[in-house]
Formats: sequence, C-alpha cells, structure tokens
Amino acid sequence: MKIATFNINGIKARLPRLLEWLEETQPDVACLQEIKSQDDGFPASEFEKIGYQALWHGQKSFNGVAVLAKQGLTMEERQRGLPGDESDDQARYLEVEVDGVVVANLYLPNGNPHPGPKFDYKLAWMERLRARMAALWAQEKPTIVLGDFNVIPQDKDVWSPPAMANDALMQPESRDAYARLLADGWTDAIDTLNPRGGVWTFWDYQRGAWQRDHGFRIDHCLLSPELADRLQAAGVDKHARGREKASDHAPVWVEIA
Repeated sequence: MKIATFNINGIKARLPRLLEWLEETQPDVACLQEIKSQDDGFPASEFEKIGYQALWHGQKSFNGVAVLAKQGLTMEERQRGLPGDESDDQARYLEVEVDGVVVANLYLPNGNPHPGPKFDYKLAWMERLRARMAALWAQEKPTIVLGDFNVIPQDKDVWSPPAMANDALMQPESRDAYARLLADGWTDAIDTLNPRGGVWTFWDYQRGAWQRDHGFRIDHCLLSPELADRLQAAGVDKHARGREKASDHAPVWVEIA
C-alpha cells in the first residue's frame, strides 16, 4: 500500500496539479491539507472520475483536510476533528480506516508569530495530538499519522538553521513536542531512511526559495510499530513543486508491505 500526504494549498486553485500528480503516481491513499474549501464545495466528483473516493473535513477560506482512497478499497471515517477541546472548531484533523490501516491526517497549526496566542494554540494542539496518538497506539492496529506538522525536527531538516531560528517551526518547544511523539515509539519514515537529512518538503514562494533550493522538512509520516516493520520505501515527489501554479509543498509518501 502506498500512502501519501500533500499540503495542496487550496484545492480549487491547485486541482489540475493535484489530479496530474494522482494519475502519475497512483497512491492508494492520499491525505490532503489546506484544502481551503467548505464541505459543500469539495470537488469529490473530479476524483471519482480518476478512480478515487473521498472523505473531507472542510472550512471556509483556510485549513481543511481530506483523504482520498482508490475505489475498491474500504474507507470508513473514524474521527473528525482532534479530540480534547470542544471549543476548537478549526478543520485540522481527519482520521479514517482504509482496508484495516488507520490513517490519521493532520494539519498542525503554524504557530507564528511567537510568543503569542497562536504559538500557545500550536503547543496545546500538539499535546492533544500526543494524547490521541497514545489512544491509537493502545488499539494495536497498523496506524500512520501523517500530514503537515509545521515542525522542523532538527537542524539537518532545514537549508539554513540561522535563517529559520526565530520561526515557530523551529522553536525548542515545537521540537520537543515532536520529539516526544517519537519517544512514545512512533517511527518517522523519511528520517529513518534518510538519517543524514537534507530532504525538503516545503519551499516558500518568496525570495526565490525554490530556485535556490532553500527548503525544509515539515511534512511527516509517523508509523506505529505494526507499520514500521512493514516499511519498504519513503520519499518526496520534489518534481511536483517545480510545476506551474504548484503548491509550496511537495507530496511525501511511504510504501508499506
């Protein structure tokens, strides 16, 4: 099974690029973030035409997550929205089960500017995420938690640590919260197969970041032990970032035996 994550940065604006990538790479499951679409505006019929079913959790103008799975696979919704704060109405989490594999798709808060309420929200969200991942762990099912984590885990995951030193994505609190997830026993697939780093998943639209390869890694795939033992490959479809009207993220994928 090939499972991918792609922060699409506006599903309507990037739909041609998204359909193109799906048809070229044929992931069994594709998790999308920042669809920036209300539920009733999600273009499900466009995915049906190329053989994908969809579940989505939308929000007007920003956020929003969706999961696509190939037709013929069994996909059921498990959880819409991250538990732990009933007042949180941001569409950032969608959990499904696809043919016996639990797939948790997330768009973690950016946290900028910091210090401030947005950074506090980010850290609180990460604590709630850790609690949810602990609950998933306890179920002992093959599970993958993936998406845009908005965390640069280590200095090896950014083109220039000094350039990002003041960003919320690289603060010690953000990194520590991410490290605690791994310490709980989850496997970072890309890092496991690329221990020296130097793998980017995001290039800003500004300052010629793409042309200069000034990127960093914030899109992650975390595997439970039941899936980590079955990890065959993982990578980044970097070519997708270089196309016309592309998202500022590139798709990230894992292959599971």
